[in-house]
Amino acid sequence: MPAGDMPAEAAYQFIKDELALDGNPNLNLASFVTTYMEPEAEKLMQDNIAKNFIDAEEYPMSAELQNRCVNIIANLFNAPNDDETGNAIGTSTVGSSEAIILSTLALKRRWQLRRKAEGKSTGKPNLVMGSNVQVCWEKAVRYLEIESRDVLCDSDHLYLNPEKAIELVDENTIGVVVILGSTYTGHYEDAQRMNDLLLKLKEEKGLDVPIHVDAASGGFVAPFVAPDLVWDFRLPTVASINVSGHKYGLVYPGVGWAVWRNKEYLPEDLVFHINYLGSDQASFTLNFSKGASNVVAQYYMFIRLGFKGYKSIMENLHANSNYLADGLVKTGEFKLLSSTDPKKGLPVIAFALAKPHHFDEFDLAHVLRERQWIVPAYTMAPNAQDIKLLRIVLREGFTRNKCDILLNDIKASLQQLKLTDDKTVQLRRKAKSNWQYLFSKLSTHEKGADGRVSGAVC
Repeated sequence: MPAGDMPAEAAYQFIKDELALDGNPNLNLASFVTTYMEPEAEKLMQDNIAKNFIDAEEYPMSAELQNRCVNIIANLFNAPNDDETGNAIGTSTVGSSEAIILSTLALKRRWQLRRKAEGKSTGKPNLVMGSNVQVCWEKAVRYLEIESRDVLCDSDHLYLNPEKAIELVDENTIGVVVILGSTYTGHYEDAQRMNDLLLKLKEEKGLDVPIHVDAASGGFVAPFVAPDLVWDFRLPTVASINVSGHKYGLVYPGVGWAVWRNKEYLPEDLVFHINYLGSDQASFTLNFSKGASNVVAQYYMFIRLGFKGYKSIMENLHANSNYLADGLVKTGEFKLLSSTDPKKGLPVIAFALAKPHHFDEFDLAHVLRERQWIVPAYTMAPNAQDIKLLRIVLREGFTRNKCDILLNDIKASLQQLKLTDDKTVQLRRKAKSNWQYLFSKLSTHEKGADGRVSGAVC
């Protein structure tokens, strides 16, 4: 911290200049997170940024807008409306990570309460999921002391295989996770098949095991472009669903949502009631303080676009995704690992080199970065790490013109790598490693004799 103050304009410019080193969010094709909102939405967010959302007594309309959003989402996911108040059971969160931890906690507590009532042990709960889950699921099971039973991927199954998943279910299984939009490839996992296998297991062995659907990405896509795809509360074993408002919900980060089938699946002892803010308020969140602006922005998007508007955007994203995927395949240089069918996956393109070269997908990602495009390269989930791939996430605002520009830049980058010998590629990799090392050192500091930080090491 400086010893003295400085003019606001100077502080602003100082930080703005440093942030100029960040990548361009509009060219970041790695992220599912929304990077554009209308000026009217931004103004609403600015107007409400100082409100602490938890203060429902002081900000009753902010709480009301949350309830409306929960009901809209529950209706979108075909939740049964059997609550005496007419309201769905759900809450806003700061993202799907919080929503997933809350939903996992509810699954665990419901299992514990049932086991206690039966006079059985509540030790060693487990959760069945694919090894392709996002890291927030690893956090959830570790933080909540739950055994993770992973269905391993292979070259033929890059996402959850229900037949393998059902083999891992036993009396200690608190639930099965089904992902509507795998982070790796964008695929929708087969919730309907998983539901059928669980119902059969219940009939044969009496095991009542629910499904949680991680619809972080697909929850605001599938209902609009694949309404006949049955993955939600229409399936009797689906107990809860999470979705990210800051992904295809089209809101800036961070806002997420968790919705339950009914009160039975959200044990009452997990809900806290507080009155020291002015009135009795029910709370089921990990964060007590958060701004109201993102919830307000979500409601703005719902009433601004309506069903027709969301449908138009998602259909356009899929059309552009298919156009770009076709362009990549026509080069003869790439193979698709994702699906172009709106009933099977997100507007996401996962692809890999179709034949071996002296360079790989990571080298291509690095050359594209020189052209300002951020296209991630990575290896597949555990047991399939030998598969390398790149991924392009299409978001609102990614036009057909951008598809053409990106496709041309991929072709040019590929040609550049082909004309580069293996030795130069190795030097490029070393240079990249050195730059990463340098930037890591920029974030470290040396301490003087008095123990104070004296400056960055460069």
